[in-house]
Amino acid sequence: MDAPTTASADNGTSGGGGGGWFTPHKQPETTPGSGREAAEGSRLAAMRPVGRTTTDTDDEQSAQDTTQAARPAELAFTAETGRSAATAGASSSASTGASAHPVATETAAQPPASEPTATQALTDGLHVPAQRSTPSAPQPQAGVHAQAENASPDALLIRRTMAEVAPIADKVTSYFYALLFVRHPELRSLFPAAMDTQRDRLLKALLTAAEHIDNTEVLVAYLQNLGRGHRKYGTKAEHYPAVGECLIGALSKYASGIWDAEMEAAWVRAYTTISQVMIDAAAADELRAPAWWYAEIVAHDLRTPDVAVLTVRPDQPYPFLAGQYTSLETPWWPRIWRHYSFASTPRSDGLLTFHVKAVPAGWVSNALVHRARPGDIIRLGPPAGSMTVDHTSDSGLLCLGGGTGIAPIKALVEDVAEHGERRPVEVFYGARTDHDLYDIDTMLRLQQSHPWLSVRAVIDQQAHLQLPDAIREYGPWNEYDAYLSGPPGMIRSGVDALRNIGIPSERIRHDSVEELVATGS
Repeated sequence: MDAPTTASADNGTSGGGGGGWFTPHKQPETTPGSGREAAEGSRLAAMRPVGRTTTDTDDEQSAQDTTQAARPAELAFTAETGRSAATAGASSSASTGASAHPVATETAAQPPASEPTATQALTDGLHVPAQRSTPSAPQPQAGVHAQAENASPDALLIRRTMAEVAPIADKVTSYFYALLFVRHPELRSLFPAAMDTQRDRLLKALLTAAEHIDNTEVLVAYLQNLGRGHRKYGTKAEHYPAVGECLIGALSKYASGIWDAEMEAAWVRAYTTISQVMIDAAAADELRAPAWWYAEIVAHDLRTPDVAVLTVRPDQPYPFLAGQYTSLETPWWPRIWRHYSFASTPRSDGLLTFHVKAVPAGWVSNALVHRARPGDIIRLGPPAGSMTVDHTSDSGLLCLGGGTGIAPIKALVEDVAEHGERRPVEVFYGARTDHDLYDIDTMLRLQQSHPWLSVRAVIDQQAHLQLPDAIREYGPWNEYDAYLSGPPGMIRSGVDALRNIGIPSERIRHDSVEELVATGS
């Protein structure tokens, strides 16, 4: 393959002196490799069950042994941890109201001392307006014109590039990874064997950055979340220059009709600052939290043939908030991480619970439902998401949970109860059949204990009524904040239904639909 070439670092666009393109200004503080590996080995050894009889087949065990040695890694612009940046810059739900997508978590690391410098560079270098609202839904045409009028020169160039390559985005991302692995073959073993989802995530992250390039607050918070989340893949500061150069190579090849020195310079400036924000966030997070947690499965409750409730014990304290989610990796599919919501509030015994539905061809979900047993060790990424309760408000909660989406809804109910509040909480629990209401008994027990809670089951096959449509028969919901969790189709139709009955977008919270599509496996 003929690798495309890019201008040298002496073209004046790198912003540095002799360090080459995308060279980070500061390396994350790390301990020597041998000490870190020894510490991780001690953590895992402490969690390893003794004397468990294995039931793995020879071929499965061989595949596991072959791939287990490779440490999970994922490089810049893989949006596995950033479910959505639409409102990632909000400092708290109390100050900004509810969001249609997750925002920066309350448990996230604060920026290190150097991070304001990177943020300021984003503002100065890209001429980013300091204050701009970010809609959770497509803007009307007038809003698009206003956005274009206020856009910085670099933002216009970056968006022009993305518009040019959008029709052939799959070719661009495929070429980027091919170029990365040709130039840096040592990195290939750090990625999943199947790259389809990986390519989609790269494109989504690029589109997100391009969309919010003029909104410093939103973009920086999104990038900080990505930088923190990438730690679990083993991403290092020195990976970012390689990614940046290959990204420029792929874009310049497929946007050749409009590509020039000015556009290249805009991308170099943007990526240099973007990567620095992510590096700084990872360095700060390293001082306060591990890159991942080992967790032992202590209970595996098969509720239906394809739904299991898993309880795990982390090897270290795991801080999170009700309504948040994390990413899980199993020993059977190294380097494959999938998102799952916590099914309870933080417990005094430190245990965590997840509801998992096995889906067709779902690698991780099928392993967790049909193969995992007590004693198995999995890994957890950091907590993320902001579908959390604003306890400074007395607004009611309107909760729509479909299938295993009832898990975070249950956690939200428990959170309200633990805070001693008597605000109304209305839960609509959707399912296709009675059989799919696998956790209805738990929800009904909560209803019996709390008079402010109402639980309604909506069964499609009985009522011939979709869950979002059912809420129209109740209400009004003018004084409620809405929470949705479930299949992507339910969330899309649910958001439309809630808007149609007058609930403003800023009071509707849910996980990113795009990311939910990828979690099914």
